[in-house]
Amino acid sequence: MDDRHDGPRLDRRRLLGLAGLTGLAATLPACSRGFGGKGGDDGKIELNMVWWGDAQRAELTQKALDMFQAAHPGIRVRTEYQDSSPYKDKLAARFAAGDPPDLMAMRFDSLREYADRGTLLDLTPHPEMNQSGLTSSARALGTVGDKSFGVPSGLNTIGFIVDKGLTDKFGVAIPDGNTWSWDDFAAFAQQVTKASGGKVYGASIDAWTVANLLVFARQRGEDFFTADGRLGATAATVTAWYQLVADLRKAGGVPPAGFIDQNNGTSPAQSYLAKKSIASQIIPTNNLLGYNQACGGNLQLLRVPGETQGPRRGQSIDTPALWSIAASSRHPAEAVTLLNFLINDTEAAKVAGVTRGVPASRTVAETITSGLEPDNKRSSEFLAALQKEKLPESYPYPVGASKLTNILKTLTTEVEFGRMSPADAGKQFIAEAQKAIAP
Repeated sequence: MDDRHDGPRLDRRRLLGLAGLTGLAATLPACSRGFGGKGGDDGKIELNMVWWGDAQRAELTQKALDMFQAAHPGIRVRTEYQDSSPYKDKLAARFAAGDPPDLMAMRFDSLREYADRGTLLDLTPHPEMNQSGLTSSARALGTVGDKSFGVPSGLNTIGFIVDKGLTDKFGVAIPDGNTWSWDDFAAFAQQVTKASGGKVYGASIDAWTVANLLVFARQRGEDFFTADGRLGATAATVTAWYQLVADLRKAGGVPPAGFIDQNNGTSPAQSYLAKKSIASQIIPTNNLLGYNQACGGNLQLLRVPGETQGPRRGQSIDTPALWSIAASSRHPAEAVTLLNFLINDTEAAKVAGVTRGVPASRTVAETITSGLEPDNKRSSEFLAALQKEKLPESYPYPVGASKLTNILKTLTTEVEFGRMSPADAGKQFIAEAQKAIAP
């Protein structure tokens, strides 16, 4: 039996709920906001390409696609985009309805689930998809077993941003971002809070963000997720993570319980850093430009603390999203051609910029870096330097890993308000995480 159309199964009630998530129509002529709808039939091969993002990303993407369609006049690309929050459910609904897009942005925490269901095209037998410009670590991001089910739409990592305008104002020196430890970070954060008289807190740490905890676990010698799709972190490591934040909160380095609203919004302009309530935080490096614009242009980009003290490096080369092709696409050859263009065409990359991260191809990235805006150039050079170092690989998240953020959020709140100890939270997280990703 051919099960290529058997996407993630959703019951009727959930599918009806998803129907109400359709976004507003965009003003771009070739892009629509919210999945669904068919184009006309003029004899051209039509590919449907979907992703999450805002109107600016859509505009830049369309400019690159205009170049592709000019070079391939027999292909039309019908594009649709969606806000990040409902995107996952929208994509699942498309697969469940037997109408998957040809080319799609795939969440890193969802790749293995879709691949295991046989719903994604294995790119390994397609040499026309040229991945020679990618490092082995970058290629591994889309690899499940010995097959390739996705190519990074861009590369990034996480980094600490520090508002130098605030630290200068209060006379606090920024530590050496290449060598600082978690103790150095704690001391720095406390100094800022004290020097500002409590008007500005030294830092904020999203203890519930998987990407942050994942780096911390690696620094302790553990793979948070293993190559074979299992949970590799221990309760001791999760406990140590919560204890680090709890101690820092008690010392005043981070805001008190309830100060940070997890529902405040995710844009740089809505951040507490932009409000000048805190002086530092962890961000994905491809967001540096947006944060620096929102914060007044004085942000410094540092590596994550603890990279030179532990038994192992924690930072890795990651991706905001992967490009994947549906196994049931009626035009797989053309979809591969489009994907290859997005990854390897230098002129298209210049137009699209780094809205999805630094180009996955080192050749393309090196070619466009000099023409980037200063902040995008900084983040690109930051990532280029990391790629020259020996870093641990990131593996596709296990099936069910997308549930871990909500588990962490719940436990983080309990620890933050003192209703649960870091040790109890560590044990409970491991228990719930193992159930969530159990085969």
